[in-house]
Amino acid sequence: MIRVEGVAHAYHAARPVLEGVTFEIAGGEKVVLLGCNGSGKTTLLKILDGLLFPDAGLYFFRGKKIDRRTLADAEFHRDFRRRVAFLFQNPDAMIFNPTVRDEIAFGPRRLGLEGADDRAETWARNLGIAPLLDRPPFQLSTGEKQKVCLAALLALEPEVLLLDEPTGSLDPRTTGWLVDFLQDLSVTTVTTTHNLSLGAELGERALVLSEKHTVLYDGAIEGILGDEQKLLEANLVHIHRHRHAGVEHRHFHSHDWE
Repeated sequence: MIRVEGVAHAYHAARPVLEGVTFEIAGGEKVVLLGCNGSGKTTLLKILDGLLFPDAGLYFFRGKKIDRRTLADAEFHRDFRRRVAFLFQNPDAMIFNPTVRDEIAFGPRRLGLEGADDRAETWARNLGIAPLLDRPPFQLSTGEKQKVCLAALLALEPEVLLLDEPTGSLDPRTTGWLVDFLQDLSVTTVTTTHNLSLGAELGERALVLSEKHTVLYDGAIEGILGDEQKLLEANLVHIHRHRHAGVEHRHFHSHDWE
């Protein structure tokens, strides 16, 4: 479904964000994109969503090269936007409609999909936010806003969900709910995080970006979670001293925060 070949990108010539990134993702896979802050995770998701274009390398979705020219075709652009959906880390960046109902129905209406209002009600029920349908989104809690944004994407019935640190602003209860919800979704997902405790709950396969903005690891998530040296190289764990009962020792700690 997704093929990335030698992708490189830099916002400033001297500071690359991605370098020679290559991987494939099959339909139905649940992939966790791991990396420390600044490793290029969000930039890679934006490229997969066609919001950015790489300076070098190629990106294919279902065998079609995604670049400025292909997305300039109105029909293809509309189809691509329905199939590939991007959940931003900050829900406030996605919300702008007067009611939750309008927010969820906006995408289907804009893309000319049938039953926009029915889709809004269905996904509001599925995500437990039906009582909020007539509320202004800006009055909601962060967790409720995140559910509204997710419902707005799922109302498109996408084939791929790109999720950027989706638990970053959620409380523990809502985080648990989101993990369970995503596990039950039958869509391809690529989820970024630097929270190792959540990594194994969000997918079966891990792609790890190094601080040099390259792919350090691509394989079963259990393989990277058990490799302290690679995690240290990726800056996903650290070592520091502890003192217990007068005895000092050093050991690894993971960065289990968002």
